[in-house]
Amino acid sequence: MNKDIERYTPSERSNHWMVAILFVLAGLSGLALFHPALFWLTSFFGGGPWTRILHPFLGVAMFVFFIWLAMRFAHHNRLDKADGQWLRQWRDVVANREDKLPEVGRYNAGQKLLFWVLLLCMLVLLATGFVIWREYFSQLFGIGLIRLSVLLHAFAAWVLILSIIVHIYAGIWVKGSVSAMLTGWVSKGWARKHHAAWFKEVSKGEGGKH
Repeated sequence: MNKDIERYTPSERSNHWMVAILFVLAGLSGLALFHPALFWLTSFFGGGPWTRILHPFLGVAMFVFFIWLAMRFAHHNRLDKADGQWLRQWRDVVANREDKLPEVGRYNAGQKLLFWVLLLCMLVLLATGFVIWREYFSQLFGIGLIRLSVLLHAFAAWVLILSIIVHIYAGIWVKGSVSAMLTGWVSKGWARKHHAAWFKEVSKGEGGKH
């Protein structure tokens, strides 16, 4: 391990995978309730009534675990001028010409934008979810607000699902990213190539993963 750099602590990794598991469960149960063609997914949750009962609780649990990650990593995801340049050079990004891009800190501009999209979607899902949670809260709101919340909830869910697909694809595309979240460690070569500014900080002991 003396040749590697710790990118994620055990608690960060376990929290990340808990969010991932809850996302799959909440996503499948939500899709089952979204359209009759997907109702067969309720079989994974014990049928329609149980799916309807479990979905909001799964969503709340996902939000709670995610918000811990968000608070932990928010300061690493603040956009700066270098990020603007990175985005303007999107052709170099797609072509994997990282040597022509500005030095990247712990996260690149694409990862940062994805972080804020995920956070926004989670907040919308939580707020609208409470409004349409018929068992406990929907009687407190007018029908107009409930209908609007249903639409916003579905829209935010689709954006979240698409964003997670992008997240997974990017993790596979950049070799070493998945193993970083599995083991917590990356090689110095990986850090130097993909996150040069972060590598320099870690090497100088100026914060690193903290």
